[in-house]
Amino acid sequence: MAEKPQPVRVLYCQICSLPAEYCEFGPDFEKCKPWLIKNVPELYPDLLKEANEKEAEKVSGQLQSVGLSSGGADGATAGETSSSKGEEVKRLPGGKIKKKEKQEVIIEKVVRNKRKCITIVKGLDLFGVKLSDASKRLGKKFATGASVVKGPTDKEQIDVQGDISYDIVEFITETWPAVPETAIYFIEDGKKVAAS
Repeated sequence: MAEKPQPVRVLYCQICSLPAEYCEFGPDFEKCKPWLIKNVPELYPDLLKEANEKEAEKVSGQLQSVGLSSGGADGATAGETSSSKGEEVKRLPGGKIKKKEKQEVIIEKVVRNKRKCITIVKGLDLFGVKLSDASKRLGKKFATGASVVKGPTDKEQIDVQGDISYDIVEFITETWPAVPETAIYFIEDGKKVAAS
């Protein structure tokens, strides 16, 4: 007589409630990692290796900070390193580093329907300019419609109806002195060109 097959025992993740081998496809894989490393390290050997490397980095960082702060003259450098950690670069998923945004205003003219133009102004908010106020001022100055919209990268920008690129640089530098003329660029034929 043939042996009766035994039921398969499935271990479910306590975080996302998926089977442990499917956690990486779930929505909360980052939250599941500590649980997976603790309970099923054989399923994800890369996670275990990554966790060990992070632990080693943390220990070496602690040793360096203790070594730096123990010396009298090196006390200043220890303070500098702690402030630089506050300005640490942000890492995106996949290990890519998010670049800090440059403070620059980019003006782009987009032609639609062969004749009509829209002038797009990006980056005024990086200089502390409130975009809603800026769009009102631009609309009044150039007697046209202007509005704050979300661009393709989900960052807010000002869309002004018409081609106002001939006079906008002077208006921006006079209205908002915090914006230097050297930080204003035009997009022409897909290339960034300085306005000055």
